Parts: sequence; structure tokens; C-alpha cells
Amino acid sequence: MLAEIGQIALMIALLLGLVQAWMGLHGAHIADRRAMIVADRAAIAQALLCVLAFGLLASAFVMSDFSVKLVATNSHTTKPMIYKFSGTWANHEGSLMLWVMIMALFGAAMVWFGKTLPAALRARAIGVQGLVGAGFVAFMVFTSNPFERLSPIPNNGLGLNPLLQDPGLAIHPPFLYLGYVGFSVAFSFAVAALIEGRVDAMWARWVRPWVLLAWSFLTIGITLGSVWAYYELGWGGWWFWDPVENVSFMPWLAGTALLHSTLVAQSRGSFMRWTLLLAITTFSLSLVGTFIVRSGVLTSVHAFAVDPERGKFILMLLAASTGGALLLYALRSGRISHGAPFRMASREAGLVLNNIMLVVATATVFLGTAYPLIIDALTGDKITVGPPYFEYTFAPIMSLLIVFMAVAPLVKWRTDTFSRIGRTLLILAGLAIAAVLATMLLGKTFLGAIGIGLAVWLIGGTLVSYGRKLRIGEAKSAIGNLPKRFAILPGATHGFALAHLGLAVTTIGIVSMGVWSDENVDRIKLGESVSVAGYEFILKDVTSRQGDNYSAETGKIVIENNGRIVGQLNPEQRTYPVERNNTTEGAMEISLLRILYAAKGEGTPEDGWIVRVYYHPMVSWIWIGAFMMAFGGFFSLADRRFGFVTKPKVTRVPAGIPAE
Repeated sequence: MLAEIGQIALMIALLLGLVQAWMGLHGAHIADRRAMIVADRAAIAQALLCVLAFGLLASAFVMSDFSVKLVATNSHTTKPMIYKFSGTWANHEGSLMLWVMIMALFGAAMVWFGKTLPAALRARAIGVQGLVGAGFVAFMVFTSNPFERLSPIPNNGLGLNPLLQDPGLAIHPPFLYLGYVGFSVAFSFAVAALIEGRVDAMWARWVRPWVLLAWSFLTIGITLGSVWAYYELGWGGWWFWDPVENVSFMPWLAGTALLHSTLVAQSRGSFMRWTLLLAITTFSLSLVGTFIVRSGVLTSVHAFAVDPERGKFILMLLAASTGGALLLYALRSGRISHGAPFRMASREAGLVLNNIMLVVATATVFLGTAYPLIIDALTGDKITVGPPYFEYTFAPIMSLLIVFMAVAPLVKWRTDTFSRIGRTLLILAGLAIAAVLATMLLGKTFLGAIGIGLAVWLIGGTLVSYGRKLRIGEAKSAIGNLPKRFAILPGATHGFALAHLGLAVTTIGIVSMGVWSDENVDRIKLGESVSVAGYEFILKDVTSRQGDNYSAETGKIVIENNGRIVGQLNPEQRTYPVERNNTTEGAMEISLLRILYAAKGEGTPEDGWIVRVYYHPMVSWIWIGAFMMAFGGFFSLADRRFGFVTKPKVTRVPAGIPAE
């Protein structure tokens, strides 16, 4: 009975989504206040119904209700409770249910937090959000019903992919979807603004926190996925340019460009058309990722293997939403003002270069991801685009981006002269060159030294800019007043510094991992060792143990350095009898400066066991820096000008900016 209630809730949510779309868009068109109120209430009701449907599906997983086909094919009574619950979204239909619920909740949030917006703009945006949400609910109702019954009812389920039975991956998809779907709010407001033919700085001020929220969640989601891939897959790597990894990375890159573009639109009244286009593109890339993952066009450990016929529905939804929005942009963007002019020596120009680099980087990743799919569709040939392509194309673009990121915040808005900051740039260049030389003196490679130099350059530029905001070094700014100056600075200023420093920290981790890591593999018996980077990994013992729903063969590996024991690792090989699958569980000895990683393969006492060991310097800095970037975004949300935490502060458009 609960499954039927969930299915009915989805059907009603579909109808409410259509009501929300019609009443919002048509009500704004005819200026009918009552119709717009109906759209608001429909959005809230749809959110409640979607939460109900998701809760009923989750309860079916928790209670192991195998009369529901989705539960029977993705769960088992012996699974730990956390994986029974996370199994709700560890499949095609359940993950769509999570997507739909989050989209409906964002629609309701637009109602709750959008009361200060012009009524017509708000109603149109809520209507667009309802229309896109209704498309996804229709996809579930007509092609991917999560509440489909199964008869006869099996005694037990088929289990869940063992790779997905991990705490990191249990929380990775919700954060990822909060990012993907969060960009739908910017998309909806961009379409609403195009319908009205009017965009101004207040529009950008309201959209920017939603972009910050989505970008921060997406950053966390990608980071958690990277951590999971590192220790769970047994590859000893944090990023492999897998197609499904790439489709989550593209919205992040475009979203980063959108984030900086909304800053200019809000502060200076410029980049209005460009900001609208980026808002459409960013969410469209999220939809592209949804299509690639669910269409069956690729095989990946991250992808859902589904019927390609379902992919056609998503493709039509993608074409309708993205194509419709781009057509509207082509027809109506001419009504949007270009915004205030600026010179090449200005912060706006620096942000233009920032956007260009990010868009080119996004296009590079898109080309490397889509090209094999296009060739397969046209000729049937199977080709792959591996890491070398991305390393030779993407890395130089991002290096150039880092150069501009350190300079742009030091330049004034609208007009400036580089001679004013020439001394500062020389000092920063000197620090970067010193970092390069010091790294090379330590015996490191030239390319790695350049990467460290770029990180130091970015750190220096960020700290100088942040210090100027705090007025450090000014004659009238006593050190004792520093806490007060820190407290009165806008949250976005603190968030900017934290996010840029986070990118520098991540850069150091990526360079160190990519250039100076080392690995070794050997077949060894008890008492024998395999060495890497001066560390001896000695296999002391191999034992068996029984887990909740698996059996494991566990190795005991002692790590020594110069005769001193520095740690012990217990890598495992697990066998899941229900799923009839084996997994390799790596083990790590973690410190701030390096991770020592070991993975044990198959073997016998007579022949020995295959043991693969890794030395990864500063790899944890990749994730520390990424979390710094995400928290920088959340910190910025506390900015009083956004009104998310405090009453919004009205931002006036500077004089001289033409009315939109």
C-alpha cells in the first residue's frame, strides 16, 4: 500500500508541476496576483509530495520490502542499515527520485526566500522551475517508476554493487545533486529575465547566492567522489578523467565562471547578457551529464546501466529545456543592456579573462568526453580519450587562469593602471621564482617546480588583496583594531580569500601527486617486502574474517623507514556472496605531507600475494583545498548583502551605469 501511495504522490506532483508552470508564467503575463499565489502554493505542495514519495521509497529499502522491484534488485536483508538507506539513490530510479525531490525543494525555497523580488519575475522563475521539474517527474512516472511491484515476491534481494557499499559514496550523490539541481534556480531566473527582457544589478544580487550554494555543494560532491575513487577502487588515484567524472566537472567549471560573472553583474552592472548565457549553459551541462550517465551510451563504474530508450526521453527533455532557453536568448537578449563600459586595465577585464579561460577549459573537457561518443555514433568505432589529452590541453589553460587570478583582485574596478601595482607584482613574481628555485634545489622536476611557483603566486596575490581589504599596513590601522575590521568585512570577502587559497592548496596537491608520486608492485610471501620511495612494506600475516555481508582476506603490512616502524596497514580482498563480486579495499597510512597506500591482490602462502604499494606526497592537500573552496562559498553566503542569513542590504548600482 505504501508503494501505491508513493506512486500517487508522484502523479499528483506531476499535475502540480504543470499547475505551477502555467499559473506562474501565465499569471505573470496577465499580472494576475491570485494566479501567482496559486503557483507559489503549488510549488510548496509539490515539494511536500516529493518528500513524501522519497520517504516512502526509502522506507521500502530500510524495511527490505522486496515486493517493490527496485528494492529487490538493489538491496538484501544482510546489508548494513546505512547501505540499505543509501541504496535508495544508488540506482537509476532512486537517484531520479532524489533529483526530483531536490528540484522541488529548490522550487519551494524560491517561494520562501524570494518575497523581496518583483512579483512578475519571481512568478515566471517559479513557473520555469515547475516546468523543468514536471519534465523529470513525467520521466519517472512514464519510464522509470520507482514503485513498480514485483510478483512473485522473492525471499531476498539481489544486493547492491559492493563498490557502492561505502560511507563516502553514501553521501556523495546527495551533495552532487544539490549542486546539479541548485543551478536550476539560476537557469529559471535567467529564462524569466529573458521573458521580461529586463536584467539589472538587483537580479544578479539575488541570483548570486543560489549560484554560490549550488557551486559549494557541487564542490563537496566532486571532492567526496574523488576521495571514494582514491581508496575504494584500489587504483591509488584521485582522478582518472573517466567520462562520468568529466560530466560532473564541466558544470563545476561553467559554474565557477558563472559565479565570477554574477560578481561583476551585481557590483558593476556589467556582463548581463553573458551572465544569462552562463546560467543557461551551466544547468544544461548538468542535464548533459544526466543524459550521458543514464542513456547507456557509455560503460563506467559510475554510470547507471539502463535501457537506451529511456535516454531518448532525457535527450528530448534536454533539447526542450536547453534548446528552448537558447532560442529565447537569441530572440530576447537584444533587449538586455550591455552594461557599464570598462578599460583593459580593470578588474572587469581580469574577470573577462577568467571567464574565457574557464569556458575554454570546459570546452576542452567536453570535447575529450564527447568525441568518443560522437565517433561511436557515426562509425561504430570504439575509441578512448585518455589522461594524456587532458594533461596536455587542460593543464596549460588552468595554469594561465591561476596567473590571472592572482592579478585581477589587485586591480581597481572600471579603470586602473598596471604601474600602480607594478611593485606588488614584482614582489609576487620574486616569491614565485624563489619557490621554483627552492623546489628544484630539492631535486624536484622543472614542471613540478613551475606548478609550486604558480601556487605561491596565487597565495601571494590572494593574501595581498585580502590584506588590503583589512587595511593591514595602513598608518591609521592599528593591529588592535584588526578583529573589528575582520568582523565588519562582508562575508564574500572572507569567502573569496578562503576559496582562492583553497585552489592554491589543491594545486600544490595535484602537482605533488602528479609529478613526484611513486609506486611498486610485486608478488611477496610472508616476511618479504616491497619498497617504494625509501619505505619498506613488509607482509607479516594474512588472515580471514567475516563481515556483515562479506568475507575478507586481510593482510597485515608493517611499514618501515630506515629501520623505524612508521605504520601498519590492513588491506583486504572482500568477497560478496550475494552479489557474486569481489572488491579490493586499499589501506592508507596518512600524514599531512604524504599518504602511504597498499592494496593486496590474490595469492597463496606457497606462491605469495600480489601487493601494490604507493607513495603519494601531499595528496590530502587536494581534498583539503577543495573543502576550503566549498567552505569559502558557504562563508560568502553569510554576506549581509545577500539576505540569506541576515536582512539583505540594498546594493545601489554605481552612477553612470545605464538602466537595464
